[in-house]
Amino acid sequence: MPASEKDLLLVGRCKAGDPGAFNALIDAYKRQVYSLIYRMVNNAADADDLAQETFIKMFRSIGLYDSNYPFHTWLFKIAHNTAIDFLRANKRSAITIDDVENPIDIVDPGPGLDEKAEKMSQKGAIERHIAALPPHYREILVLRHQQELSYEEIAGALDIPVGTVKVRLFRAREMMKQRLVQAGMGP
Repeated sequence: MPASEKDLLLVGRCKAGDPGAFNALIDAYKRQVYSLIYRMVNNAADADDLAQETFIKMFRSIGLYDSNYPFHTWLFKIAHNTAIDFLRANKRSAITIDDVENPIDIVDPGPGLDEKAEKMSQKGAIERHIAALPPHYREILVLRHQQELSYEEIAGALDIPVGTVKVRLFRAREMMKQRLVQAGMGP
């Protein structure tokens, strides 16, 4: 059964008061919601709290969900808005990817230690460049390339036109390209 059909069945059961359906929705999306929020707030504890808050909001407003749209788009919109509210309340604008609690770990048994170190260094540099982007560009990159959402799904999640999604994605990629070239990591 495709995810969208399974989501609709779970949403229907959730609306009918089935706590198992609510737990199944959480299990299906907790990693993706946490990942999106973490990329926005760059703090594991805050991301945990905000992911939990997202699912509480989902539960409280499940009756408002319109089944004409993909469930995950609706849920990501709730996660996005929850993180934005948090950032506004805490006035965080500079976000760094350097986190002692959650270091970047590349698991690749093939290459030697030198290659692993180089890859970790490059990935870390790329992550730092992504983290230095303005939040609306960083978020677009995460939704498109990590969450693999379509332009339409991103537009629905962020409540912006598809054209704006395309423009922001283009600009984010251009900014990344310029930053990587300046860092000696690109053509």
